[in-house]
Amino acid sequence: MTDDSAAIRRLWGRLLYEQQAEPLVWAEAVLRATGRPQAAVAAAMSGRIDALDGADPAFLLFRTVGKLSANLCRNALYDEDVGERIGLLALRLGGLEPSLAGPLGDALGHLPDGPASLVTVHAAELRAGRTGRIRAIDALLQWAELGHPQALAALHDVASDHRTQDVTVWTKALNRIALFGDADLEPGLLRAVADTGHRGVRWSAVACGELGFRSAVPLITALLKHPDPQTREGACEALGLLGAGTAVPALATRLNDDNGWVRTAAARALGDIGGDAALAALWQTMLERRNPKAGHLAAAIAAFGPAVVDDLIALTADPDPDLRALACRALGSTADDRALPVLERLVAHDPARTTLGGLVATAAKQGLRTAHRMRRADSAAGPAPGPTTDPATG
Repeated sequence: MTDDSAAIRRLWGRLLYEQQAEPLVWAEAVLRATGRPQAAVAAAMSGRIDALDGADPAFLLFRTVGKLSANLCRNALYDEDVGERIGLLALRLGGLEPSLAGPLGDALGHLPDGPASLVTVHAAELRAGRTGRIRAIDALLQWAELGHPQALAALHDVASDHRTQDVTVWTKALNRIALFGDADLEPGLLRAVADTGHRGVRWSAVACGELGFRSAVPLITALLKHPDPQTREGACEALGLLGAGTAVPALATRLNDDNGWVRTAAARALGDIGGDAALAALWQTMLERRNPKAGHLAAAIAAFGPAVVDDLIALTADPDPDLRALACRALGSTADDRALPVLERLVAHDPARTTLGGLVATAAKQGLRTAHRMRRADSAAGPAPGPTTDPATG
């Protein structure tokens, strides 16, 4: 392994244990490699946790195997992660008694940084049966979190061509594209987004968004008409990540999508993209539909910040209680100074009911809570750094 941290060793121990088709047979071989009496080995394998005297350096290893044996026999001594500690304890014993390092290593298998390391095993398993491939991709992602270069390279290979991958493996890898993605993946991901019949196309689009591949915008925009709502939702998310201003008209049509998740994703994307056209689309949809459940539209409008506060305040005087309630939610999300007295007034003086039966005053109270929570969070974070002075201009 490239790092001797405790986290990597724990991960190694867990994955090593999970590799064992017959964990008790493996554990017994590890105990035999310690050179302790056969009677002690047999006692541990029978589920006894006092197989050795506590002063023996191998005591913890024998005790752990005893727990494992009891667990697998459904004894009350259950401890769900006991198996993953066997490798770590055996390594520690090898350090205490160097003469045992070789035999213990042979019994354990897949020692850290060895030629048959677990990362190598998992990379090879990507070409195995489906169960093995899924187990391998999960393991490689955990190694990648710890920066293992071989795991990063294996994941990069997975993401380079969707045509050669099981769709579950492909989507699991793309869900963590930020760990290993780079510009070299652009051709393969563009090809994947263009393959609209592929079941992983939604994840391909989002991966392009996370990696900033703006050349994918036309292909992703076309996915907004895909028959699968999950794919449409992913396309909205990707376009928001890319700040795709050219997609605003197409996203605006998704504000009226039959699927609520798609409508929410489209509103959020328009808020992320920003600009007059995106704001106009959000306002128009909110005013035309007058849907009391359109909190996603209010939240997206609030994302435009101080520029929309005056218009939202004006909306709190609209005759329609549904729109007043939406305005309250949006004002709260701006956390603007101008919003607070307006919301306080509505809490005290607007008992009108929305079409869903809620009170405008309640929406105003919720907006106040949101505003105060945001302001406390901003205060705790401290002031934003001020502009720096260019030494060339003083």
